[in-house]
Amino acid sequence: MNDLNFRENMEHFAVATALKYFTEDPDKGLPKLLDWADKFDRENVAIGQRRAFRKVLDDPEGNWYRLIKSLWTDIDPEVRATFFENFIVNTALIGLNRQNRAKEKYGCNIPWAILMDPTSACNLHCTGCWAAEYGNKLNMSYETLDSIIRQGKELGTYMFIYSGGEPLVRKADIIRLCKAHPDCQFLAFTNGTLIDEKFAEEMLRVRNFIPAISIEGDQQATDARRGDGTYQAVIRAMKLLQEKKLPFGASCCYTSKNVESISSEEFIDSLIAHGAKFAWFFHYMPVGIDAPVELLPSPEQRETMYHKIRQYRATKPIFTIDFQNDGEYVGGCIAGGHCYLHINANGDIEPCAFIHYSDSSIYEKTLLEAYQSPLFMAYKEGQPFHENLLRPCPMLENPECLRAMADHSGAHSTDLQSPESAEHLCEKCIPYAENWAPTAEKLWGCSHGCKGSSEAE
Repeated sequence: MNDLNFRENMEHFAVATALKYFTEDPDKGLPKLLDWADKFDRENVAIGQRRAFRKVLDDPEGNWYRLIKSLWTDIDPEVRATFFENFIVNTALIGLNRQNRAKEKYGCNIPWAILMDPTSACNLHCTGCWAAEYGNKLNMSYETLDSIIRQGKELGTYMFIYSGGEPLVRKADIIRLCKAHPDCQFLAFTNGTLIDEKFAEEMLRVRNFIPAISIEGDQQATDARRGDGTYQAVIRAMKLLQEKKLPFGASCCYTSKNVESISSEEFIDSLIAHGAKFAWFFHYMPVGIDAPVELLPSPEQRETMYHKIRQYRATKPIFTIDFQNDGEYVGGCIAGGHCYLHINANGDIEPCAFIHYSDSSIYEKTLLEAYQSPLFMAYKEGQPFHENLLRPCPMLENPECLRAMADHSGAHSTDLQSPESAEHLCEKCIPYAENWAPTAEKLWGCSHGCKGSSEAE
């Protein structure tokens, strides 16, 4: 047995040992689990996460500890144990070690997660969404999706996320993939309207699938963008999942039209009451020839989101991420395989769900070959795209970067209905980038100074 196989066998043995701590009462089991993680993470891959977790355990009255304890009261025990093994151990420990070895060996980015579209079909037509423009008849076969997962695991990726279209149009194949890869954690960005009793039972059976349900704030804001009746359908799905003790979260896109609703304390409290354990906030992106640029938030509105999400993160028992405003925690742009990439329903391998340009197809290249392609290597060499990590995106805040990378790599537009040149897209973003820059500099100055003081302490 070679050293690598021995190491991974020992890792799987350690998982079995650690699982017993996760089945204990959290007040007893969690400190033991952290002690185990300290010993297991010999290469200190997750040292930052372990330090943060230890701070959480030191404050049993805090919102984070309350959130963690709710996993014992609100989540099915077998689902909870599977989540621990697949997400915390396989994805965050074993996977990261394997990714780091592959990065060193191949000299390219290796993603922590792969986002892929099983289908371009969707049962809704939301304002400002490009998915419908892809056409509604594109599908990656089960065999193609399975191959992506198998290739990903070889390089250390154990986290796979579905988007679309509406991924639950492919319910049967999604469940089949969950069953075929019980060591992976699967998540889907879904509008939630196709979640029913039968599918919830399937989720309980496979135990490694979590939905992130799209919601725009209150009923008025959600239905205005997604169609009448959508809000109530979402709430019904959340109540069903809560009754079944299944974990789920919310996916929230903020625009100029819904910032007040989606940033409100009432909205956050409603998500918690309905059982959501996390909320991912996304900034609207003007992708597509006819994308309404008036939906872009103003600098003042984006700053509101910046402060509100940090406020809730410190006070509410729900895990919140603001993907545009949290760049300082992940080193800026996470795309291009730095943390994740996107494969659309046509098989085009794109650096980001919002960057619809590609120089690789899953039908023509392996994942590793795509990671080493000119476009992905341009991402690796360019990241971070700005020293102010509140200006992370090569499209939205640094449009000259995307334009240069697309030109250099020869990447083509992947929009099948109305191809949009990188120049056209970037021109739309220049005014936004210029308007946001002063606010970003102000916030970065404060955040960077505070962060430095905290670390010094």
